[in-house]
Amino acid sequence: MNPEFAAQLTLAAYMFAAFAVIWRQAARCEHGYQVWLLYVVNRLYCILRCHWRANRRCPFPDDGPALIVANHRSPVDPMLLWMNHHLAGSRYRIRAINFLMAREFYEVPSLRWMFRALRSISVDREASESVPVRTAIRRIQAGELLGVFPEGRINTGDGLLQPGIGIAFLALKTQAPVYPVFIHNAPQGKSMVSSFLKRNRVRLTYGDPVDLSEYYGRRNSHELLEEVTCLLMSQLTELSRL
Repeated sequence: MNPEFAAQLTLAAYMFAAFAVIWRQAARCEHGYQVWLLYVVNRLYCILRCHWRANRRCPFPDDGPALIVANHRSPVDPMLLWMNHHLAGSRYRIRAINFLMAREFYEVPSLRWMFRALRSISVDREASESVPVRTAIRRIQAGELLGVFPEGRINTGDGLLQPGIGIAFLALKTQAPVYPVFIHNAPQGKSMVSSFLKRNRVRLTYGDPVDLSEYYGRRNSHELLEEVTCLLMSQLTELSRL
Protein backbone atom coordinates (compact mmCIF):
# COMPACT_ATOMS: atom_id res chain seq x y z
CA MET A 1 0.00 0.00 0.00
CA ASN A 2 1.20 3.46 -0.83
CA PRO A 3 2.61 5.03 2.40
CA GLU A 4 0.96 8.37 1.69
CA PHE A 5 -2.41 6.68 1.10
CA ALA A 6 -1.95 4.63 4.28
CA ALA A 7 -1.26 7.79 6.30
CA GLN A 8 -4.35 9.48 4.87
CA LEU A 9 -6.43 6.37 5.64
CA THR A 10 -5.16 6.31 9.23
CA LEU A 11 -5.91 10.01 9.66
CA ALA A 12 -9.42 9.49 8.28
CA ALA A 13 -9.96 6.60 10.70
CA TYR A 14 -8.88 8.77 13.65
CA MET A 15 -11.14 11.58 12.52
CA PHE A 16 -14.07 9.20 12.12
CA ALA A 17 -13.46 7.75 15.60
CA ALA A 18 -13.27 11.24 17.10
CA PHE A 19 -16.47 12.26 15.32
CA ALA A 20 -18.20 9.10 16.56
CA VAL A 21 -17.22 9.83 20.17
CA ILE A 22 -18.37 13.45 19.87
CA TRP A 23 -21.65 12.42 18.28
CA ARG A 24 -22.27 9.79 20.97
CA GLN A 25 -21.65 12.28 23.78
CA ALA A 26 -23.86 14.92 22.15
CA ALA A 27 -26.65 12.40 21.59
CA ARG A 28 -26.52 11.34 25.24
CA CYS A 29 -27.13 14.87 26.51
CA GLU A 30 -30.65 14.84 27.95
CA HIS A 31 -31.37 18.44 26.97
CA GLY A 32 -30.16 18.13 23.37
CA TYR A 33 -27.02 18.59 21.33
CA GLN A 34 -27.13 22.40 21.70
CA VAL A 35 -26.61 22.10 25.45
CA TRP A 36 -23.73 19.70 24.89
CA LEU A 37 -22.04 22.10 22.46
CA LEU A 38 -22.58 25.03 24.83
CA TYR A 39 -21.09 23.00 27.66
CA VAL A 40 -17.96 22.26 25.62
CA VAL A 41 -17.55 25.98 24.87
CA ASN A 42 -18.21 26.76 28.54
CA ARG A 43 -15.47 24.40 29.74
CA LEU A 44 -12.92 25.73 27.27
CA TYR A 45 -13.68 29.31 28.27
CA CYS A 46 -13.47 28.62 32.02
CA ILE A 47 -10.20 26.71 31.69
CA LEU A 48 -8.40 28.94 29.21
CA ARG A 49 -9.75 32.35 30.18
CA CYS A 50 -10.57 32.04 33.88
CA HIS A 51 -7.99 29.41 34.97
CA TRP A 52 -10.91 27.78 36.82
CA ARG A 53 -10.21 25.67 39.90
CA ALA A 54 -12.16 24.48 42.94
CA ASN A 55 -11.60 23.26 46.47
CA ARG A 56 -12.94 19.77 45.66
CA ARG A 57 -14.99 17.67 43.30
CA CYS A 58 -18.35 19.17 42.41
CA PRO A 59 -20.96 17.87 44.90
CA PHE A 60 -24.08 18.52 42.79
CA PRO A 61 -26.12 15.31 42.30
CA ASP A 62 -25.88 13.59 38.94
CA ASP A 63 -29.52 12.64 39.32
CA GLY A 64 -32.40 14.29 41.16
CA PRO A 65 -33.17 17.88 42.11
CA ALA A 66 -31.02 20.47 43.85
CA LEU A 67 -30.93 24.17 44.58
CA ILE A 68 -27.57 25.83 43.93
CA VAL A 69 -27.03 29.18 45.65
CA ALA A 70 -24.00 31.39 45.06
CA ASN A 71 -22.73 34.93 45.42
CA HIS A 72 -22.99 37.13 42.34
CA ARG A 73 -20.01 39.27 41.37
CA SER A 74 -19.95 38.93 37.58
CA PRO A 75 -22.13 38.13 34.54
CA VAL A 76 -19.75 35.18 34.03
CA ASP A 77 -20.95 33.51 37.25
CA PRO A 78 -23.46 31.08 35.62
CA MET A 79 -20.69 29.72 33.39
CA LEU A 80 -18.40 29.26 36.38
CA LEU A 81 -21.06 27.31 38.29
CA TRP A 82 -21.82 25.09 35.28
CA MET A 83 -18.17 24.31 34.63
CA ASN A 84 -17.47 21.00 36.37
CA HIS A 85 -20.73 19.48 37.54
CA HIS A 86 -20.58 16.53 35.14
CA LEU A 87 -17.85 15.00 37.34
CA ALA A 88 -20.07 15.06 40.43
CA GLY A 89 -21.39 11.52 40.48
CA SER A 90 -20.56 8.05 39.33
CA ARG A 91 -21.47 8.62 35.69
CA TYR A 92 -20.70 11.23 33.06
CA ARG A 93 -23.85 13.30 32.70
CA ILE A 94 -24.26 16.85 31.44
CA ARG A 95 -27.27 18.53 33.00
CA ALA A 96 -28.49 22.03 32.30
CA ILE A 97 -28.70 24.26 35.36
CA ASN A 98 -31.95 26.22 35.25
CA PHE A 99 -30.84 29.72 36.24
CA LEU A 100 -33.19 32.46 37.34
CA MET A 101 -32.09 35.45 35.29
CA ALA A 102 -33.11 39.06 34.67
CA ARG A 103 -35.55 39.51 31.81
CA GLU A 104 -33.53 42.33 30.19
CA PHE A 105 -30.76 39.82 29.48
CA TYR A 106 -33.07 36.94 28.60
CA GLU A 107 -34.81 39.02 25.92
CA VAL A 108 -31.63 39.97 24.01
CA PRO A 109 -32.55 38.62 20.52
CA SER A 110 -29.12 37.22 19.64
CA LEU A 111 -28.87 35.32 22.96
CA ARG A 112 -32.45 34.22 23.53
CA TRP A 113 -31.95 30.86 21.75
CA MET A 114 -29.08 30.04 24.11
CA PHE A 115 -31.00 30.90 27.28
CA ARG A 116 -33.94 28.85 26.09
CA ALA A 117 -31.70 25.89 25.29
CA LEU A 118 -30.21 26.15 28.78
CA ARG A 119 -33.72 26.31 30.29
CA SER A 120 -33.14 29.66 31.99
CA ILE A 121 -36.13 31.22 33.75
CA SER A 122 -36.83 34.87 32.97
CA VAL A 123 -37.60 37.15 35.94
CA ASP A 124 -38.73 40.77 35.93
CA ARG A 125 -36.85 42.29 38.85
CA GLU A 126 -39.13 45.34 38.92
CA ALA A 127 -42.36 43.38 39.25
CA SER A 128 -43.79 40.88 41.69
CA GLU A 129 -44.35 37.83 39.50
CA SER A 130 -45.54 34.39 40.54
CA VAL A 131 -45.04 32.71 37.15
CA PRO A 132 -41.19 32.40 37.41
CA VAL A 133 -41.54 31.04 40.96
CA ARG A 134 -44.09 28.42 39.89
CA THR A 135 -41.87 27.48 36.95
CA ALA A 136 -38.86 27.10 39.24
CA ILE A 137 -40.84 24.91 41.64
CA ARG A 138 -42.05 22.69 38.79
CA ARG A 139 -38.52 22.28 37.46
CA ILE A 140 -37.19 21.24 40.87
CA GLN A 141 -40.11 18.87 41.45
CA ALA A 142 -39.31 17.34 38.04
CA GLY A 143 -35.82 16.51 39.33
CA GLU A 144 -33.85 19.34 37.72
CA LEU A 145 -31.09 21.64 39.00
CA LEU A 146 -31.96 25.26 39.79
CA GLY A 147 -29.30 27.95 40.09
CA VAL A 148 -30.09 31.06 42.14
CA PHE A 149 -28.09 34.17 42.99
CA PRO A 150 -29.98 35.32 46.10
CA GLU A 151 -28.31 38.75 46.14
CA GLY A 152 -30.60 39.57 43.20
CA ARG A 153 -28.08 41.55 41.17
CA ILE A 154 -24.35 41.75 40.48
CA ASN A 155 -22.51 42.89 43.60
CA THR A 156 -19.47 45.05 42.89
CA GLY A 157 -18.81 45.92 46.52
CA ASP A 158 -17.39 44.14 49.53
CA GLY A 159 -19.43 41.59 51.42
CA LEU A 160 -22.76 40.07 50.44
CA LEU A 161 -25.88 42.02 49.56
CA GLN A 162 -28.98 41.53 51.69
CA PRO A 163 -31.24 39.22 49.66
CA GLY A 164 -34.99 38.83 49.54
CA ILE A 165 -36.71 35.77 50.99
CA GLY A 166 -37.40 34.07 47.65
CA ILE A 167 -34.59 31.55 48.00
CA ALA A 168 -35.89 30.45 51.41
CA PHE A 169 -39.40 30.01 50.00
CA LEU A 170 -38.10 27.80 47.17
CA ALA A 171 -35.96 25.74 49.55
CA LEU A 172 -38.80 25.08 52.00
CA LYS A 173 -41.48 24.60 49.33
CA THR A 174 -39.51 22.00 47.36
CA GLN A 175 -37.43 20.53 50.20
CA ALA A 176 -34.68 19.97 47.63
CA PRO A 177 -31.07 19.81 48.88
CA VAL A 178 -29.40 23.23 48.88
CA TYR A 179 -25.76 23.49 47.78
CA PRO A 180 -23.95 26.74 48.64
CA VAL A 181 -21.05 27.80 46.41
CA PHE A 182 -18.81 30.82 46.78
CA ILE A 183 -17.16 32.22 43.64
CA HIS A 184 -13.83 33.93 44.31
CA ASN A 185 -12.31 36.52 41.95
CA ALA A 186 -14.93 36.36 39.20
CA PRO A 187 -14.01 38.74 36.34
CA GLN A 188 -15.54 42.19 36.60
CA GLY A 189 -15.38 44.71 33.78
CA LYS A 190 -16.93 48.07 33.00
CA SER A 191 -19.57 46.33 30.89
CA MET A 192 -20.98 42.85 30.42
CA VAL A 193 -18.84 42.24 27.33
CA SER A 194 -15.62 43.44 28.97
CA SER A 195 -16.26 41.10 31.92
CA PHE A 196 -16.16 38.12 29.57
CA LEU A 197 -12.94 39.36 27.95
CA LYS A 198 -11.07 39.88 31.22
CA ARG A 199 -8.63 37.22 32.42
CA ASN A 200 -8.89 36.17 36.06
CA ARG A 201 -7.84 33.24 38.22
CA VAL A 202 -11.23 32.08 39.46
CA ARG A 203 -11.70 29.71 42.36
CA LEU A 204 -14.91 28.04 43.54
CA THR A 205 -15.48 26.84 47.08
CA TYR A 206 -18.16 24.14 47.24
CA GLY A 207 -19.99 23.71 50.53
CA ASP A 208 -21.88 20.70 51.87
CA PRO A 209 -25.68 20.63 51.44
CA VAL A 210 -27.43 22.79 54.03
CA ASP A 211 -29.68 20.77 56.34
CA LEU A 212 -33.05 22.54 56.52
CA SER A 213 -35.06 19.58 57.79
CA GLU A 214 -35.80 21.24 61.14
CA TYR A 215 -37.72 23.95 59.26
CA TYR A 216 -39.90 21.58 57.23
CA GLY A 217 -43.52 21.41 58.29
CA ARG A 218 -43.46 24.69 60.19
CA ARG A 219 -46.03 27.38 59.46
CA ASN A 220 -44.87 29.52 56.59
CA SER A 221 -44.24 33.03 57.91
CA HIS A 222 -42.08 36.01 57.07
CA GLU A 223 -40.00 35.37 60.20
CA LEU A 224 -39.38 31.75 59.21
CA LEU A 225 -38.32 32.74 55.69
CA GLU A 226 -35.99 35.43 57.05
CA GLU A 227 -34.40 32.91 59.42
CA VAL A 228 -33.77 30.40 56.63
CA THR A 229 -32.45 33.15 54.35
CA CYS A 230 -29.99 34.27 57.04
CA LEU A 231 -28.86 30.68 57.49
CA LEU A 232 -28.18 30.23 53.78
CA MET A 233 -26.35 33.55 53.50
CA SER A 234 -24.26 32.72 56.58
CA GLN A 235 -23.17 29.54 54.79
CA LEU A 236 -21.99 31.62 51.84
CA THR A 237 -20.16 33.95 54.22
CA GLU A 238 -18.34 31.00 55.77
CA LEU A 239 -17.33 29.71 52.33
CA SER A 240 -15.98 33.15 51.40
CA ARG A 241 -13.36 32.77 54.13
CA LEU A 242 -12.03 29.43 52.88
